[in-house]
Amino acid sequence: MASGFFAILDDIAALMDDIAVTSKIATKQTAGILGDDLAVNAEKATGFLSSREIPVLMQIMKGSFINKLIILPIAFLLQWLYPPAIKVILVLGGLYLAYEGVEKIIEYFFHKKEDEETGQEVITAIEEPSDAGENEEKAKIKSAITTDFILSIEIVIIALGTVLNQSLAIQIITVSIVAILATVGVYGIVALIVRMDDAGYKLIRKSKKEKGFLVSLGTFLVKALPWVIKGLGVIGTVALILVAGGIFDHNIDYLHHLLPNVPSMAKQAIYGIMGGLLMVPFFILFKKIFSSLKKS
Repeated sequence: MASGFFAILDDIAALMDDIAVTSKIATKQTAGILGDDLAVNAEKATGFLSSREIPVLMQIMKGSFINKLIILPIAFLLQWLYPPAIKVILVLGGLYLAYEGVEKIIEYFFHKKEDEETGQEVITAIEEPSDAGENEEKAKIKSAITTDFILSIEIVIIALGTVLNQSLAIQIITVSIVAILATVGVYGIVALIVRMDDAGYKLIRKSKKEKGFLVSLGTFLVKALPWVIKGLGVIGTVALILVAGGIFDHNIDYLHHLLPNVPSMAKQAIYGIMGGLLMVPFFILFKKIFSSLKKS
């Protein structure tokens, strides 16, 4: 009886060791996409009233957990029933990410003046407790959760790919651990970024002197936040295009062998931009059809 109990403990200990090893490997493999995920979601989570930043971020993080709860069982089921379906889903998600990245570039170069003219109206709408402000906030949250869904698919698939030779139990536990760590880690860092200015003001108020280390640090945090947000906006756009291009490069054999002499990052940028440009007319047409149906 005792020997059987200790044998079970040995099996559990061995399983935990295997999970620790596979989780470490899977986390390393997903490190690149997690960096992109951080840049994209930090850019998506900014632009709100200070008092709304954390509540909005919590809603996005909740949506991210729900995304992964949906993706995980589907990924395991597809891997068992029809593995090629995962590649198809990845490519479709890549097309959406490419569109989002290219759309931001198009808006910057061709709609910048229009955005500047209407920017104050948008800010006022968000700050005031009106229906327009609530709709704007809901739209941004929905967009962030949709983008997170695509990036979550990529994270789950990459993590799953590192443990395909393991037992089903190890696959499920390892990928689930990576998914949880990815969500908590990414949105935890995003929360720190968006609260930089509040931390700076607290440091300045805490210091009773007009000058000193705390005042200098607080001032730096306050002044650095707008630059960090702008930088994350640029990095997030680039990340969307590179992630999409990477999906095309790794999952479409023809594209993978198309430009053998071009550096990997440049090739992925080309594929991402081309994919986004192809999808822009499609989404414009889709939005027009949807608007006309909504009016009717």
